[in-house]
Amino acid sequence: MLQGFHWYTDGDGQHWKRLAELAPSLAAAHFTGIWFPPASKAMGGTNDVGYGIYDLFDLGEFVQGANPKPGGETRTKYGTREEYIAAVHACREHGIEVYADVVFNHKMGGEFEEEYEAIPFDPADRNRALDGVNLIKSYTGFDFPDRKGKYSTMKWRWQHFGSVDYNSLRPEFRAIWRKKDKPFDEEVDLENGNYDFLMGCDLDVDHPEVRGELKYWGKWMLDTAPICGFRLDAIKHIESDFFEEWLDELETSSGRDLFCVGEYWTPRIDTLVWYIGNTGGQLNLFDAPLQQHFHLASQAGGNFDMGRILDGTLMKESPMHAVTLVENHDTQPLQALEAVVDPWFKPLAYAIILLRSEGYPCVFWADYFGADYTGKGRDGNDYHIVLASHKRIIDLLMLARWHFAHGPQYSYLDHFNTIGWTRLGTEQHPHAMAVILSDGPEGSKWMEVGKRDTDFMDITGHVSGKIRSNGDGWAEFRCNGGSVSVWVEDHAELAGMIAALPGD
Repeated sequence: MLQGFHWYTDGDGQHWKRLAELAPSLAAAHFTGIWFPPASKAMGGTNDVGYGIYDLFDLGEFVQGANPKPGGETRTKYGTREEYIAAVHACREHGIEVYADVVFNHKMGGEFEEEYEAIPFDPADRNRALDGVNLIKSYTGFDFPDRKGKYSTMKWRWQHFGSVDYNSLRPEFRAIWRKKDKPFDEEVDLENGNYDFLMGCDLDVDHPEVRGELKYWGKWMLDTAPICGFRLDAIKHIESDFFEEWLDELETSSGRDLFCVGEYWTPRIDTLVWYIGNTGGQLNLFDAPLQQHFHLASQAGGNFDMGRILDGTLMKESPMHAVTLVENHDTQPLQALEAVVDPWFKPLAYAIILLRSEGYPCVFWADYFGADYTGKGRDGNDYHIVLASHKRIIDLLMLARWHFAHGPQYSYLDHFNTIGWTRLGTEQHPHAMAVILSDGPEGSKWMEVGKRDTDFMDITGHVSGKIRSNGDGWAEFRCNGGSVSVWVEDHAELAGMIAALPGD
């Protein structure tokens, strides 16, 4: 799949149109899925990436806020409701599945304040109360006045939220204000003692009206546009059994098998495996440990043990539930989980996620198309960031994935710098492939490809010439230092395949 945006995607309101226009070329490049950014209206309106969620049912149709003005702005950062639906249809018409981004953890941008009783807790230790019960006042009132009950009549009040991070009666007191008599959920990440609360007005998913509304919204989204599944935001902060129940109901009501991947961002493989088990294996997860390994390897300059790059990853421990990635909108430069993979290492990382048999690989928009933006660093200063496009090498790896990454996989992860693997092909895809890469000096490795006396060429063009397998179906394959080579079986159609790749 392609992650169809990055954090600093242009906010000109044309992005849904861009995705629709790109659908033919993405299909030609062999993308079969695309993760759309959040389509619902968020607190920052046309400037919001979509995660400061305000109204789930506003896909760019209504004026937000307490006093909407006639003729006011209705679109989101990415465009209008009609353009969103058109983009989904365009992708589906070209055989690309669309996954909607779901933000259920919180709401932000309430229209009015309410008073109720709550207990303040230490943000660094949510097991430690800082005071007793207080009367607080916070923006927990959501009426969505311009929508006037269209699509949903529910109005949100303080009872629908478990905790908030703002109390206008004590604005200088830094605390998480937990609703009285409502404990933090237990089936969440244990960072900071309990990571139920993340931001804004935290949804109480145990409240029957909240639970019912989120299920209703999911069904409504499936009826609104032909999406094929969901990407679930911030699930480490939401009670784990909720999504199992939510997905069960959506699949039962729609009669469809929906793809669902959750963002549980932690390097701890045991936690990820626990979560998968606790949700009955119904959810896939992003392979955060693997992304961390890519980041560290790229920084190490040849001093990372490549033979162990898959250790402690979902790709190795639970490959059927792994969505693998090199970077995303949270790890890119200047973002909260910044863990940049240096440009020289990205072709190696993409070869690992695209050409091995394990996992469902996700290509990051900024890696494919490049990015040029200015944003604030943690020091408050502005920085201009330019991310290079790796489209050509990713297109070649995608081509190799489509035509050659089939059949039995033999792994040769047995060297500190130089690792490789082979794919032997199937009856339907009979051509073999050998992948070799090194984060250090140039390397070579004897690997079995199952084809005797057969010529192979490096589809990346990094190493020229051909390599011929011996009478036992083995060959010594080579790669340059800090590089990857993908040796594919030479055959009559290969040159035409490469020439047919979509242009830049």
